[in-house]
Amino acid sequence: MKSEFTAEFFRANREKLRNLFTGKAPIVITANSLLQSSTSMTYPFTQDGNFWYLTGIDEPNMTLVIDKNKEYLVLPELSHYQEIFDGSMSADEMSNKSGIETVMPYKDGWKQLELRLKKVKHVATLSAPPKFVATYGMYTNPARAELIGHLKQLNSHIELLDLSTHLQRMRMVKQPVEIRTISRAIGATIAGMKYVEKKYRDGKYKHEFEVVLDLNKQYWRKGASAHSFEPVVAGGERGLTLHVADKVQMDSNKQLLVDVGAEFDHYSADISRTWMLKPSKRFLEVKNTVSEVADYAMSLLAPGVVLRDYEKQIETYMGEKLRELGLIKTIEPGIVRKYFPHATSHYLGIDTHDVGDYSIPIEENVVLTVEPGIYIPDEGIGVRIEDDIIITRGGCKNLSSTLAR
Repeated sequence: MKSEFTAEFFRANREKLRNLFTGKAPIVITANSLLQSSTSMTYPFTQDGNFWYLTGIDEPNMTLVIDKNKEYLVLPELSHYQEIFDGSMSADEMSNKSGIETVMPYKDGWKQLELRLKKVKHVATLSAPPKFVATYGMYTNPARAELIGHLKQLNSHIELLDLSTHLQRMRMVKQPVEIRTISRAIGATIAGMKYVEKKYRDGKYKHEFEVVLDLNKQYWRKGASAHSFEPVVAGGERGLTLHVADKVQMDSNKQLLVDVGAEFDHYSADISRTWMLKPSKRFLEVKNTVSEVADYAMSLLAPGVVLRDYEKQIETYMGEKLRELGLIKTIEPGIVRKYFPHATSHYLGIDTHDVGDYSIPIEENVVLTVEPGIYIPDEGIGVRIEDDIIITRGGCKNLSSTLAR
């Protein structure tokens, strides 16, 4: 399916970055690098969201340079093995896609950049994340750190200016083509979830992974390319923690958490529902409470809201609801978080957990999720409801409202 993202979209994003930055220093931004999976094999490549947003190019180890009124792409230095076995876009294709006329071989591009860097005091780029993020137990892509190391080698006295805030705020507010694309991702996700819910209620599934296989088929039929994140399909107590689908047999007498999203032309959906074939009174009580909290959260969302303050309001409201359920007696953050351990909302876009600033007021055309949940290990009940929301002039709109809770 032909992409709606034209060279003009990426060209306009680069121009906006120039205007936000205002400085005279050259801007240098790297694509992600490939990561090893085993011996000579790599994991499937995922582009850095910022690099794609500025270029539309899905190739690893590229470099974007924006310098005054000039801009150019620098190709990676390829080994003989890569030239034989790895296909890539041609320079003409890259130019047509990005709107950047000049695409330079590695040595020529870096020679030109080196001459410039030796004459300046600053270079603008994106700061490198820590090598290891303990919270998530993961290593990060080394491309930014490698780029910064290379820049320092060329000019050991050069000072770095971080563009992260500029790109966060640019990507927070979605443009019309982005909203259309996210809506298509949401539409594919809803179609898939409706399909698998019917089969689930008809008793057609024995294992969690079968749900994922059917979701894949439905996504592809709607033009989506893949899952936007590793699907969470978790039966019974397994839904009390974030968990990917497995070959474990499902228990039709217990709830099933489905937290999934299609990816459509680089943009993500993220929707959750919790189903139960023969729901107990207690399960319905908890599920209705989660739905009430979701409705309350949506009632708060409008231009001017600061998400950090909004999260505190929801935490208090959730505390009142947990007290009504008989789970807590005192509304204190530590006590509430025992049953509601995650945030209510995150930004949504190129990344499922998209970049954005939680300390500034949100604006019209910001897209985010609303996903309250209640998890009660002692009762074996866990319910999460998640919808995808766009901020409108007077409030917000639920883009996934056609999927029943």
